[in-house]
Amino acid sequence: MMPVNEGEIQPYISRCAVCEAPANVIAVHSQTIQIPNCPAGWNSLWIGYSFAMHTGAGAEGGGQSLSSPGSCLEDFRATPFIECNGARGSCHYFANKFSFWLTTIENDQEFKVPESQTLKSGNLRTRVSRCQVCIKATDSRQ
Repeated sequence: MMPVNEGEIQPYISRCAVCEAPANVIAVHSQTIQIPNCPAGWNSLWIGYSFAMHTGAGAEGGGQSLSSPGSCLEDFRATPFIECNGARGSCHYFANKFSFWLTTIENDQEFKVPESQTLKSGNLRTRVSRCQVCIKATDSRQ
């Protein structure tokens, strides 16, 4: 596959901003297709899908704590990232890059060895855990 030039890919790369929150923020995960509730005294910021980690070039990879808001992505995409090289200004999709999502699990299966299962493309969301990002309520947000 040929690399994509930086100018061609920019409209498809998401941007983010790091903001200071007025209170603590956490992600809660259900390990079901049901959206979990925020704990008492916390308010919802967004709902999403439970993202665990990804692999990268060589033995590289990354992820974050499941309590981090970054583990709850609003949109599910089987491959939610591409790899870009800033020095060369090119980006690639690679077949050997994987994303790992928290799966759903039935209550009676929690402590059993998981069974292998092949999912078809239109059926992926039925096995990805749902999550919600919550912010601790303060006097002004209650």
